[in-house]
Amino acid sequence: MNNQKVTYINYNMNQLCLPSDITNWVDENHISRIVNEVVENIDDKFLEKFYEGGGRSSYHPKMMLKIVIYAYTQGVTSGRKMAKMCKEHIPMIWLTGRTTPDFRTINRFRSERLKYAIEDIFETLVIYLIENGYANTDIYYLDGTKIEANANKFSFVWTKSTLNYQDKLTDKLKVFLKEAVNIAEEENKEYDLLDGMKDLSELSYGILKSLEEKDSKYKKAIIHSHEIDHISNKLTKIEEELELIGAENIRKRPIKKLKKKFDEDFSPRMKKYEINNTIANGRNSFSKTDHGATFMRMKDDYMKNGQLKPGYNVQIGTNNQFVLNYSIHSNPTDVRTFIPHIKEMIRRGIILPETIVADGGYGSEENYMYCKDNEYNALIPYNTMRLEEKRSYSKNIKHWKNWFYDEECDRFICPNDKNLEFKHYSRKTDKYGYTRDFKIYECENCSDCPYKKECTKSKGNRQIHYNPVYEELKADVRDKLLHDENSMKIYAKRKIEPETVFGNMKANLSFKKFRLRGNDKVKIEFGLMAMAHNIIKMALVIAKNMADDTKGSTQKIGFTHSFSCA
Repeated sequence: MNNQKVTYINYNMNQLCLPSDITNWVDENHISRIVNEVVENIDDKFLEKFYEGGGRSSYHPKMMLKIVIYAYTQGVTSGRKMAKMCKEHIPMIWLTGRTTPDFRTINRFRSERLKYAIEDIFETLVIYLIENGYANTDIYYLDGTKIEANANKFSFVWTKSTLNYQDKLTDKLKVFLKEAVNIAEEENKEYDLLDGMKDLSELSYGILKSLEEKDSKYKKAIIHSHEIDHISNKLTKIEEELELIGAENIRKRPIKKLKKKFDEDFSPRMKKYEINNTIANGRNSFSKTDHGATFMRMKDDYMKNGQLKPGYNVQIGTNNQFVLNYSIHSNPTDVRTFIPHIKEMIRRGIILPETIVADGGYGSEENYMYCKDNEYNALIPYNTMRLEEKRSYSKNIKHWKNWFYDEECDRFICPNDKNLEFKHYSRKTDKYGYTRDFKIYECENCSDCPYKKECTKSKGNRQIHYNPVYEELKADVRDKLLHDENSMKIYAKRKIEPETVFGNMKANLSFKKFRLRGNDKVKIEFGLMAMAHNIIKMALVIAKNMADDTKGSTQKIGFTHSFSCA
């Protein structure tokens, strides 16, 4: 039954509609417009210098860059989904001029072309932000987070296990080297000192002697793969000499047995362990499917079992919630990434801050000294600073900081009125090569002290290892963060600076795992994500300025439109 009172808007799928330009289909406040304007302001030389020319025409690098950056602002990091957006998503169709590169082209551009240009592009955007007043470089907020790598969770190599295997293999090699010396001596008696026998005997004996000297001096020593190859070459030479003199086969069997063991077992295994140690480069582990990834504890521990996952430690520096610098590290601890990150900032030469703000995870003597030497105002608490302000800490007798210090006699007096006199100086160098100087104080007698169980676990007298340099640096930081109002106000903003950036990336843009593998490609991917965040933040700032402009002025910061993240 037809209701003649009902009318419909004309609907014809086969009718051509004019104009065919879809620019007006994209809202004036859409974020794709800011992506377009940012990319168009990038110098062509950064993108075009890696195109050789010739052959089939390439997609324009700026168009490809618009695809990738805009996709990251929408939380899309998959090449296939980007290619799909080029066909179905109106703002993306507008950015590409209705061209449709496939996912292989997009992935190749992201992982190969951008490898050489990502830093220049990111730096161009940072310079733009600074020049247009979005951020300043006086205060630099530093923080890090761990992001899971695109690597197999179960294909890991542990450095300690590799070293243990090397030790066990070295013990086996010692036995075979002694056997090689005995065989060489027997063959020398039989065949009147063949050259190969003499060389084998001297080489094997020399390696064994060297191992004994290293073991006594360094506690651990291993036989290297090139030494194993030398022994194998000597065994080959002996086989050739025995062949020339027509020695019967029974004489060759011990030599062949040794050579087979060295060539097929010892040499491949030792080379494998050495390669693993080279890849690890001092780390505790690495993944077989992404050598740059280290196994770390992540905050996203859904099983609540503390499972280690392959990942990267990402460090960023922000101001006004804009990412001004970033660096990727395989070291899971923040304290070891501080100096490399600041050096990366200096190398780029864009940001020269006066104040560096970070949390207690970065507080160490080495980092404080680095800031002092480079004239940075470091607002970085040490890990026990907040704890020392608690009443429970000040009442705990085991903490020597609560004891009386007699400056004139240079001694501490414990709660039991015992003197801890200065004994000697000590110098300690950690495994990273940093040296610290200590003053050692020791109690005169702790044997009958009623507080000994609470004071120390040592069987002997209580000692204090006092680091004058570190204590002075800590006192300076403590005075700034607890008594200087300006420093306290600056540090209070730390929680809403880099933390907000990571929150936007992980929660809003779903960036919890890298798609690319290897340090170089991971840097590309995070660089794109950092630019995407900065563009989103720019859009929000401009939109806020428009909303606050009650007089209806058309003046904006940097761009001619207001933008939103819609």
